[in-house]
Amino acid sequence: MLEGLEVSIIEYSKLNFEKRFDPEYFQKEYLRLNAVIEAKPNVRIGDFAFITDGIHTSIDYCEESNINLISAASPQQNTFNLSRQVFISEVAHAKNPRTALKLNDVIISTVGTIGNCAVVDESILPANSDRHVGIIRINKDVSPYYLSTFLLTKYGRFQTLRESTGNVQLNLFIYKIGLLQVPSVSRDFQSLIESTVKNGHKLIEQSKTSYAQAEQTLLEAVRLSPSSPALLPEGEGVNINIKTFAQSFGTSGRLDAEYYQPKYEAMMAKIASQTHARLVDVVKIKKSIEPGSDAYADEGLPFIRVSDFSKHGLTTPDKCLSDAYVQDNHTLLESLKPKAKTVLFSKDGSVGTAYLLREDLHGVTSGAILHLSLKRDDVLPEYLTLVLNSQLVQMQAERDAGGSIILHWRVGEIENVILPIIDLTTQTNISQLVHTSFTLKAQSEHLLNVAKRAVEMAIELDEASAMAWIAEQE
Repeated sequence: MLEGLEVSIIEYSKLNFEKRFDPEYFQKEYLRLNAVIEAKPNVRIGDFAFITDGIHTSIDYCEESNINLISAASPQQNTFNLSRQVFISEVAHAKNPRTALKLNDVIISTVGTIGNCAVVDESILPANSDRHVGIIRINKDVSPYYLSTFLLTKYGRFQTLRESTGNVQLNLFIYKIGLLQVPSVSRDFQSLIESTVKNGHKLIEQSKTSYAQAEQTLLEAVRLSPSSPALLPEGEGVNINIKTFAQSFGTSGRLDAEYYQPKYEAMMAKIASQTHARLVDVVKIKKSIEPGSDAYADEGLPFIRVSDFSKHGLTTPDKCLSDAYVQDNHTLLESLKPKAKTVLFSKDGSVGTAYLLREDLHGVTSGAILHLSLKRDDVLPEYLTLVLNSQLVQMQAERDAGGSIILHWRVGEIENVILPIIDLTTQTNISQLVHTSFTLKAQSEHLLNVAKRAVEMAIELDEASAMAWIAEQE
């Protein structure tokens, strides 16, 4: 009668103190992983750390502030993703000292992708946080980098998922974080994990430096300063632009005053003063699909949305397409899987974000992401991607995109984006800097994965084996 079913039989006396009865809590893999943890000396997070969360009231955002607002999407795999550039006002920061982040805080996502975490360092401070993250402030001799790395292992992940509750959206409550069990390991092993993670962070900073050099080389090639658009004369009348009906609506089909700001005209004139081309003359533009939420599943074919990528790379998507949907639409989906050298380009939400695929993508993208493939030999893919992410194109996106709630950039407008075309020698220099940047990023990710796997090895085997393995990997 029970053939083919997964069954776990638990004595009532062994249920946890909340008397959880939901079968997901007792699935066999969770029980197996839990047995491994409990067979080792361990301690609960609440025994060595103070735990709180972020601001519960409405956030007072401020674009001019330099105070980062950390939310559920910010912590990743032992790093922070600050590409959204969201800031909290200085007044709100001062009013919320409890939620202000401190050096060596471990930040864990408590909604969305449960269990992503990273350690606060100088690079993200000053910072505050919203209620969708947990703040773990260690008050005993435990390395925050060891704790963060452990929470990212399968032995940490299963606990954060297991302890999450909710019907529509899972939540990991603060008091649950305190109940998570962490294996006790030597200080020497913790220090080795910490140094491995920090070495990974150093490579990330070197990657950013190389990318910034590529951006600077581009600006110099098109004769713009990093502070552009400082192309406009200062003084009265700088935001006044007089157009006839023929010069405005008759040409662009737009009557909104924002579209005709002088800064946009100055930028376009700057590009037009040198060799340039329309995007549609440089690339083929391919649209993807929007299958609808009924096709979503927790497992299946990865479904990349705008929130899942930035100019620096892809993150593991929150959504997949179900096996049933993939089977019913196999031919279409196979044709939509982007190949290496395709540039992903967002047209909705965070419009104008470009990322170059360096290998074929096992997955499909949402309809909000266009696939660009080069059709000219005088433009290199790394150069194209950098230009699309530069202020040269970002200002065109800012000018064109409309939408009261979610920004939308029409494909017809994207086709007419104007790109500067510089000499191939400089493009090659830019491409090399970008390549170096992504190589360093890949090396960084390798080290962070080494640290995570080493913690698992220490749990499954012993610390000596894990430390020897780290030495072999570096």
